[in-house]
Amino acid sequence: MDIRDKIVWITGASSGIGEGLAYELAKKNCRLILSGRNVTELERVKGNCNVTTEILSFDLADFDNTKNNVAKAISLFGKIDVLICNGGVSQRSLIVETSFEVDKKLIEVDYLANVALAKAILPHFIENQSGHFAVVTSLMGKFGSPYRSGYCGAKHALHGFFDVLRMEHQKDGISVTMICPGFIQTNVAKNALTADGSKQITDDEATKNGLSVSAFAQKMVKAIEKQKFEVYIGRKETLGIYFKRFFPTLLHYFVMRSKVR
Repeated sequence: MDIRDKIVWITGASSGIGEGLAYELAKKNCRLILSGRNVTELERVKGNCNVTTEILSFDLADFDNTKNNVAKAISLFGKIDVLICNGGVSQRSLIVETSFEVDKKLIEVDYLANVALAKAILPHFIENQSGHFAVVTSLMGKFGSPYRSGYCGAKHALHGFFDVLRMEHQKDGISVTMICPGFIQTNVAKNALTADGSKQITDDEATKNGLSVSAFAQKMVKAIEKQKFEVYIGRKETLGIYFKRFFPTLLHYFVMRSKVR
């Protein structure tokens, strides 16, 4: 698929990976719909895009309005070719200390919000006999790490749902790419939820030393164009995928000995 000139809707577009994707897709002359909660930041990103760009601000976890938001998004250009499900939140807290309300929020924002969007836009894709879901999960959607239990659970769930969506709707010209980032230089750690639901505020060394957002965005757009089923983007942490598959016990001890927080 040549993504040039396509209509692309990006959630979580006000910063980090979503912002980087907006700039990379602008180079491809895509028409963009940017979504998130912070209108000021969305306007800033829009101003840097230099292509036709619309803003649709909403809260992903506002499930009662998901269908209305999808209808609004479609009405902006009359069609959507690619939905990039990027909005979400991470976690940094131990299971025994974490409020169940935090687990619920992680499931709502990282899993159910994306399911709701997918189900709401699916009839549009079926009608057009084309459409592409690009879902930003995480390496934590493939293997686990301490301090991220609820986050890992939500990301694992995304793989189960969207793998089946791909199977059921390949006949309708609909494709799915699961994008699994490793450590990327964003505010994901600063914004991560702690045991009581408050933000961590501080960064971590692995994130600070991760892959740049621009490098990540380039690789992700290429994966979408190639219609990859699943892709892992990062540095040496991506090796965890293969250790999990072939040497799960070794991966367990490696993660336990590493600075995972």
